Amino acid sequence: MGIIKAVNLIFDYIKRDEDEQIEGVDRAIDGLSLDIQEGSFVAILGHNGSGKSTFAKQVNGILAPTEGTVLISGMDTRDEGHIWDIRKTAGMVFQNPDNQIIGNIVEEDVGFGPENLGVPTEEIWKRVDESLEAVGMTAYRLKSPNKLSGGQKQRVAIAGVMAMRPKCIILDEPTAMLDPNGRKEVIRTVHELNRREKITVLLITHYMEEVVDADRVIVMDDGKLVMDGTPREIFSRVRELKQYRLDVPQVTELAYELAEAGLPVSRGILTMDELLSQLVPYMKEHRICR
Repeated sequence: MGIIKAVNLIFDYIKRDEDEQIEGVDRAIDGLSLDIQEGSFVAILGHNGSGKSTFAKQVNGILAPTEGTVLISGMDTRDEGHIWDIRKTAGMVFQNPDNQIIGNIVEEDVGFGPENLGVPTEEIWKRVDESLEAVGMTAYRLKSPNKLSGGQKQRVAIAGVMAMRPKCIILDEPTAMLDPNGRKEVIRTVHELNRREKITVLLITHYMEEVVDADRVIVMDDGKLVMDGTPREIFSRVRELKQYRLDVPQVTELAYELAEAGLPVSRGILTMDELLSQLVPYMKEHRICR
């Protein structure tokens, strides 16, 4: 069993009137089953309302299943006796870092989590040092978070979660409010943590370019798991992705259109270098270029 396991998971948002009578039920997750292995980098895609953010909140114990089971390192998220250990095991990074940063200076904010866990002072500062170094923010440790860019703030939020020593980090659209440079630095940081620290990463995103280096991509639609595979396997199914109202990386779509036009180009191409390696020999053979 993996570090995250969902079995026949169902979650309903229940609407109530002023008298607390049920007036509607919105099913956000519908029979979801999946198993995520420790140390892997898994991306979850889906349009707005697909259930991906609701699933992220299930993993961290913010929401409990209506039916079915979610296990984090074997601990049932419905068991209130385990909820503290679950949140130490699976740390959460939200979309807006301003909602997660509370310290007046960076190092205080990073140390807040382990302090709440009752970690001894000497160990807290050791964790602060290590976490800031891991996300490349040591030089900013005495700065006010208000003076940082969006990407830097998000890296501080990740460091704060890292300082609590989780086995898994869930990132719920962490780059949605960032500019392209901020997005790149946050995703690069997360990949480095996954490779170097062997931390399991669950990335919820709608930016296709952010998932091309993931180990596994899961696509959700209407609360269900509809696609599951490697980035190459998923992005080779361009037409199916568009049916789920999702885009693909620009280079992948270009390769798809070229293949549709009859050129000898593979499906599921993920990088421009890969596309050029297939196009250049063809162009030379047909004297399109020298």
